[in-house]
Amino acid sequence: MNGSRIAAVGHYQPARVLTNGELAGMVDTSDEWIRTRVGIRTRHIAGPDEPVDELAAHAAAKALAAAGLTPADVDLVLVATSTAVDRSPNTAARVAARLGVPQPAAMDLNVVCAGFTHALATADHTVRAGAAHRALVIGADKMSDVADWTDRTTCVLVGDGAGAAVVEASPEGAEPGIGPVLWGSVPEMGHAVRIEGQPARFAQEGQSVYRWATTQLPPLARQACERAGLAPEDLAAVVLHQANLRIIEPLARRLGARDAVVARDVTESGNTSAASIPLALSKLVEQGRISTGDPVLLFGFGGNLSYAGQVVRCP
Repeated sequence: MNGSRIAAVGHYQPARVLTNGELAGMVDTSDEWIRTRVGIRTRHIAGPDEPVDELAAHAAAKALAAAGLTPADVDLVLVATSTAVDRSPNTAARVAARLGVPQPAAMDLNVVCAGFTHALATADHTVRAGAAHRALVIGADKMSDVADWTDRTTCVLVGDGAGAAVVEASPEGAEPGIGPVLWGSVPEMGHAVRIEGQPARFAQEGQSVYRWATTQLPPLARQACERAGLAPEDLAAVVLHQANLRIIEPLARRLGARDAVVARDVTESGNTSAASIPLALSKLVEQGRISTGDPVLLFGFGGNLSYAGQVVRCP
């Protein structure tokens, strides 16, 4: 096969916006402290009656509409999430039920902040192999459920949301729209980012993550470009996991994509884990900041000290 492509994207965020000023009334912090250290101004927070699968279904419905498709056109649903409350039915099955997708393969992937790019690669491989014709690939997380709202070093980071992509076979004769994935992990350092315990709580070793992301990931991101046959200078946009502006900016700079648009959605959305890349990508498309066919590097990283990246063509 010629490979696969992203036909359309969509995103969704809850209506409630939590500002730095409001957080300053909850924990010992300030707007200046948060902006200086992580670059975040606001984040969206889902209510108790807004589960992860609802966020995911909203984003997926928008992606389907943008592609001019119906749920009946989909035969694979993949949801990247690490904040699902229930083990079964999985989030993908619940999303499929909400949308009315008939008899899909439905799977969740938990690779935390690198989940979407792992799921996108999985969909690409599945479509290439002929095991699925069209896939919904969704990143969705409700980080507010696992936040420790007494810990100012982590609660200021998190937000809720979802982003989705429709993946299908590339037209005959066209170049693949999803490049080869570069993925891996540092499992012995998995303790650096955690969502564990009862109740589950998000915690991280911030300095360890910062050093790893800013020193070890730039050459890996360049390798992802090489696998697509491109140099960083050829990129129209770079969409990194929206972890922290102090990680995004040096990583993008060391990558060497001099003329690329760099997604900085973290400033208004916070760290939405698996949702962050498709959410930021969908906004760039919606705002017209990238055009159809533009080469875009997607690079997820974080929990498990996992990473996955690929160059895609903008839908």
